Amino acid sequence: MKNGRSKRAGGFTLIELMLVIIIIGILVSIVVPRLTGRTQRARIAAAKMTIENVATALKAFELDLGRFPTAEEGLEALTLRPATLAPEDEWNGPYLELEPLDPWKRRLVYKYPGEVSVDFDLISLGPDGQEGGGDDIANYRRKEE
Repeated sequence: MKNGRSKRAGGFTLIELMLVIIIIGILVSIVVPRLTGRTQRARIAAAKMTIENVATALKAFELDLGRFPTAEEGLEALTLRPATLAPEDEWNGPYLELEPLDPWKRRLVYKYPGEVSVDFDLISLGPDGQEGGGDDIANYRRKEE
């Protein structure tokens, strides 16, 4: 034993390392399940906010022009002046800076005239990216909700 050090002072034993790994494993098994559902709920909330913002922009478009964008003009009419407008039409846009995407980075579905809503249908296809299936987020409420 030179310099007053013992053999054991240089590192950890296998048992100490195993205890640390077991403790970390227990903590992960407690924390991870609590956080996994939050990401999906946050995306759904963000999709609802996006739809509300786009619906507001569509209503501003309608106030200026007396109509909503046609299905052919789509949501692009909120960011760029549609070529279908006459020069005297008072398009006061852009109503949105960029064409809106849902939290899953997909375009919103815009239907005019609306199939379900009185004015227009605005839909995020939700996590699965398919229309229908119960996970769509829209500007209208389904009958079962």
